[in-house]
Amino acid sequence: MPSALTIIVILGAARFAWAQNIDLPALTLNLDGLEGPGQVSGLLKILAVLTVLSLAPSIVILTTCFTRIMVVFSMMRQALGTQQSPPTQLLIGLALFLTFFVMQPVGRKIYQQAIVPYQEQSISGEEFINRAAEPLKAFMLKQTRKKDLALFISLAADDKPKNAESLSLVTVIPAFVISELTTAFEIGFLLYIPFIVLDMVVSSILLSMGMMMLPPVMISLPFKLMLFVLVDGWSLLIGSLVKSFH
Repeated sequence: MPSALTIIVILGAARFAWAQNIDLPALTLNLDGLEGPGQVSGLLKILAVLTVLSLAPSIVILTTCFTRIMVVFSMMRQALGTQQSPPTQLLIGLALFLTFFVMQPVGRKIYQQAIVPYQEQSISGEEFINRAAEPLKAFMLKQTRKKDLALFISLAADDKPKNAESLSLVTVIPAFVISELTTAFEIGFLLYIPFIVLDMVVSSILLSMGMMMLPPVMISLPFKLMLFVLVDGWSLLIGSLVKSFH
């Protein structure tokens, strides 16, 4: 299965070629000369693949653990009060690699159950999509709260499903996203508590000393950073995030 490093190398090579003004072969889609429905069907498949590739970032955000990780990272930065440090691009990159790490078992199942048989031409394109969606749906259902799932089942106009496995992705994905946001907010609340207590202590000390014009955030920030480093905050945070998916 292609690794994340391979994808990064390919994207980097494409960017280098663009910067060096290297002429790349042009890809054109021409409807002239199509005589049978089979040729039209092949062209439609190419257009479908290009559409899926254009929606790949949204698919990564909405169907993987990226949402929870990124929201928690953002709340951690706000709780520390460090403004733009760590930078947003750094947090996104770390969240992406953690997403690849957590989603490895799911990706391995998709590769073995769907990609390999499709490359061997032992299954059709429709069967490939169904097999690829099964591990992803199982992961999302495991992380989705029953309350959120029941909400979208009740909102859907379709008949009630017999079991969770028979639900469509249209129902599972929004329920999964809401559950991920709820879990991320719960983790963020726990992150805020020690830093809020530290802000209150510093504010009380400054008020008792008559330094009302001195911003408490300016004084508490070094102590927040020291506390985060002393408790090995990055290891605790990332370890807790990864374990929350198991």
